[in-house]
Amino acid sequence: MAFTLQIGEQAPAFSLPATDGKTYALEDFSDAKVLVAFFTCNHCPYVIGSDENTRAVAERFADQGVRFVAINSNSRHTYAEDDFEHMVARMEEYRFPWIYLHDESQDVAEAYGALRTPHFYVFEESRKLAYTGRAIDSPRDWTQLTTHELVDALEELLTGTPVSVPATNPVGCNVKWEGKDAHWMPPEACDLA
Repeated sequence: MAFTLQIGEQAPAFSLPATDGKTYALEDFSDAKVLVAFFTCNHCPYVIGSDENTRAVAERFADQGVRFVAINSNSRHTYAEDDFEHMVARMEEYRFPWIYLHDESQDVAEAYGALRTPHFYVFEESRKLAYTGRAIDSPRDWTQLTTHELVDALEELLTGTPVSVPATNPVGCNVKWEGKDAHWMPPEACDLA
């Protein structure tokens, strides 16, 4: 069985606390025509380098029924700045247009097969996976991007066109798994494209 969720598979359920003090489940986003769930964190230079691009994409597609939800699954024991308190502070400072969830148990990261930060999953209305991978090809410095696979996938989905490139390899730091070396990846994890 593949480590990462495969195209056409159903979005795994979750119920996680958010930086706004509420708890959100997958069904809380049922009003969204398209749901973009992405694994992220506070410290990763690839996240920091591309957050403003992700903000622009989220804002661009918001009025077309696309919702974004961010999930931080990183162990705070690997990077202390990835803890919940720093998540709250980051959202207060940057006011990102998404819900920011904390997956302390890492169960959700495991269910989705999150590989890196950032790693994007795009689900169509019935919550089947339509795209997984990177948003852009240069997340460490989004001003240098030459491809924008997330935008391409969203545009195709919203016009009823099959996603032409449904999987790419996410570019970023690996997820920081509890009790593991900072660079450890699950042995069954592999390239997506």
